[in-house]
Amino acid sequence: MARKAIHAAGGIVVRGGARPLVAVVQRSKDERWVLPRGKLKRDENPVAGARREAVEETGHRVRVHEFLGAISYTVRGRPKVVQFWRMQAAAQPSRDVSKDIVAVDWLPLAAAVRRLSFALEKLFLLGVGRRVLKRRRRGARRKAPAAKAKSRRRGTGKGRTRKPRRAVRITAARGSATRAERRSMLARMLGRLRR
Repeated sequence: MARKAIHAAGGIVVRGGARPLVAVVQRSKDERWVLPRGKLKRDENPVAGARREAVEETGHRVRVHEFLGAISYTVRGRPKVVQFWRMQAAAQPSRDVSKDIVAVDWLPLAAAVRRLSFALEKLFLLGVGRRVLKRRRRGARRKAPAAKAKSRRRGTGKGRTRKPRRAVRITAARGSATRAERRSMLARMLGRLRR
């Protein structure tokens, strides 16, 4: 009989301006460097758990964006599945880090990959890291023109143009996996672990 899986969640937490930095944290229990993540509480929503863990381990408030994927491995004979989301951190910390974290480093992507202690996390960050940073840059570019357009619209009231709501929804849906897709992916991963 397969043992019950451990579920955890976390984030690829990014902050900074022109040269974005990725958070890596050092655990006190073994002094290893990992991505901000942790076990979910009983009946906790994975997105809420990922946000909670990122805030506790980095000390920064975060805004959660799209689902990036999951990694799975075995811990003392039990399968563990860790889901990750892209997160944007506030510029300044809002609280102290939790007692099980010794240090938080904000590093460029390549340095963050090198700093991580586990090969699986290194591969995961290497695989999604460039995509995370591109989406972040694209989002920053969209905000600047939107602010200019808003100020122009307020001025005269003439020539107001709005994107149809449908176009906005389609764009948002393309950028992230749906809940059904995430469930399907997790079910496949858990199925592989049980074999």
